[in-house]
Amino acid sequence: MRSKKFLRAEQAALIWDAPGLIAGVDEAGRGPLAGPVVAAAVILDDLNPIAGLADSKKLTALKRERLYDEIRAKALCCSIAEATVEEIDELNILQATMLAMRRAVEGLRLKPTKVLIDGNRLPVLDVLAEAIVKGDSKVQAISAASILAKVHRDRWCQELHAQYPQYGFDGHKGYGTAAHLQALKEHGATPWHRKSFSPVAEVLK
Repeated sequence: MRSKKFLRAEQAALIWDAPGLIAGVDEAGRGPLAGPVVAAAVILDDLNPIAGLADSKKLTALKRERLYDEIRAKALCCSIAEATVEEIDELNILQATMLAMRRAVEGLRLKPTKVLIDGNRLPVLDVLAEAIVKGDSKVQAISAASILAKVHRDRWCQELHAQYPQYGFDGHKGYGTAAHLQALKEHGATPWHRKSFSPVAEVLK
């Protein structure tokens, strides 16, 4: 027979890990010199599993695109949100990332019982949340969120490339590669560049 002490501990654990919907959250676009930072939140359906979920950075672009469509079709619900270039410049990239994550969670059609977030920092949320370092390779819902955020931002970069082909956004996706830095020197900054990031600030002097 279980002791009263054991039962109390078990009840406390049940309260902490109460059954319910678990959302995974991740972001894309903290490091680039241009464009919004994107966050996604995903609540997967345990009865409708998705094979091949992994950290988006470890998948090919083709695999990410296929999984993006499958996640959108099979997840119980998902949400993609952004923090703009203006918000990044005003708040700083960390706070803008937290803002995008909060918007993604608030955009979910269903309210999760708990939110699992990739990394070591948590946005301000009105639900229980836990930060998990390398969560995009450990938790399937976070993997799914990383894929949605990455594909959404990569598509945004393709659209920007159509407007500004001289910068090569289809290749570097906004990161500070040698080609991107050279294009900045030759053509200046676009309205989509983050003025608070030092390579862009140097060009604007």
